[in-house]
Amino acid sequence: LRRAEIDHGGLGTQAPVLVWAEDPVDVLLLHIQGSGRVLLPDGSVKRVGFVTSNGHHFVGIGKTLIDHGKLPKNNASMQEVVAWLKAHPSEAPALIAENPRYIFFKLSEGDGPFGAQGVALTPRRSMAVDPEYIPLGVPLWLDTKDPDGQPLRRLMVAQDTGSAIKGPVRGDFFWGAGAAAFEKAGRMKSPGGYWLLLPRRSGDVAATGG
Repeated sequence: LRRAEIDHGGLGTQAPVLVWAEDPVDVLLLHIQGSGRVLLPDGSVKRVGFVTSNGHHFVGIGKTLIDHGKLPKNNASMQEVVAWLKAHPSEAPALIAENPRYIFFKLSEGDGPFGAQGVALTPRRSMAVDPEYIPLGVPLWLDTKDPDGQPLRRLMVAQDTGSAIKGPVRGDFFWGAGAAAFEKAGRMKSPGGYWLLLPRRSGDVAATGG
């Protein structure tokens, strides 16, 4: 089933509801991120993590809004995307539904969020990569800039994957949780490079460039 069919009850009782959310845009962001924290009315927090998807390809909501002329063709930030969706609640559902991919979650205990390796991600140290090119667990030296143009050079570890993270030199920098992290992550579109740090063996080079 596609997202629109699932949103209209196409699964019936096959996937039990874990929590209800007030804002459909927050739910969309959770689907994009693949994991997150849910603040309940009593002040408690539940953590949810990725289980599987419906198998359909991912279509970014930013691209959809640009294609429909809702946002200018300038690689709109996630903040701009969220602001538009919240300001146009009657139009948003149909545009969101153009992404057929749907994510299913489970309740998670302990620290998190958890990446594809099954370990908790570390803010500003964990990176999502394409495992077709970069093996999970390998340390990387990242050389790029943050959304404000400041140098961002540091040791990272390839610990996660993502449906939009495709290609040999493509990565998703994990900023962490909360409003400050979202402010950075939503604007991060920086070009850069990285180096894989590999054990030295006789006759081998110690690192390869990305």
